Amino acid sequence: MNKQTIAYQGVGGAYSHLSCKNVFPQAQTIACQSFKEAMYLVETGVANFAMIPVENSTAGRVEEIYRLIPKMELTIIDEHFEPIKHCLLGLKDSTLRDIKYVSSHPQALAQCLGNITKMNIQAIAKFDTAGAAQELTHMKDKAHAAIASSLSAELYNLNILDDNFGDHHGNTTRFLILGKNNEIPEYIENEKYITSLVFEVRDIPSALYKALGGFATNGVNLIKLESYSIPGTMNASQFHIDIDGHISEKRMQFAIEELKFFAKDMKQLGIYKRDSYRDIMETFKN
Repeated sequence: MNKQTIAYQGVGGAYSHLSCKNVFPQAQTIACQSFKEAMYLVETGVANFAMIPVENSTAGRVEEIYRLIPKMELTIIDEHFEPIKHCLLGLKDSTLRDIKYVSSHPQALAQCLGNITKMNIQAIAKFDTAGAAQELTHMKDKAHAAIASSLSAELYNLNILDDNFGDHHGNTTRFLILGKNNEIPEYIENEKYITSLVFEVRDIPSALYKALGGFATNGVNLIKLESYSIPGTMNASQFHIDIDGHISEKRMQFAIEELKFFAKDMKQLGIYKRDSYRDIMETFKN
């Protein structure tokens, strides 16, 4: 492939599609019906990368992704934070006064509930945001609107009635960029990195406490710890961790050696640069 290709889940205009455009403005994009399909296209060489959402600052984690990641044959090569700016979209001749119904993904509807209530309009749940916008173009009814991205308005020739329809400032989705390149990036002293791992704990008392103890004693910060049960069990015995550091650092090596002693089936998912947008996210907490 001469031109880079990036796969995403959803239809054209989805926030995943917008993220692809922002990170890879010159790349060709492939819309997929599922996250699994997007990953598969990269594994089979049809696409160079997959843009996969893992968590939203308002809605929380995308549960399905944390179950797919341990099974994938891909590497996390980067992270991207996409500010989610919900737009209220109508037909070209629609005005705010015309709107009586609004369609979108349930999470988008929930994130705009305050404004929906103020307008006294009826919310209708759809499979995704961009799909709701696409469907709107065929309705020819000025009373209907959709909540979606500005890219959806551009693609489907819709009118942006409100370009900031969400209730919460700072609504952001974190994406992982997945690829087949498993080379460890060179450590540069002044750069900040994240190392992502997945592991299971051994069946011994206080296994998780002991497995993670090495990070505390070696001064290594854990950015994220996600737990979930392995299919067929009721116990939260599999863990995903994002670590603030690079495997080339001695403190990281000591901490991971201790983790290996109390864990099993540990898999390194990727080492990549820490997105500077994390610092902006911290300001939203204040």
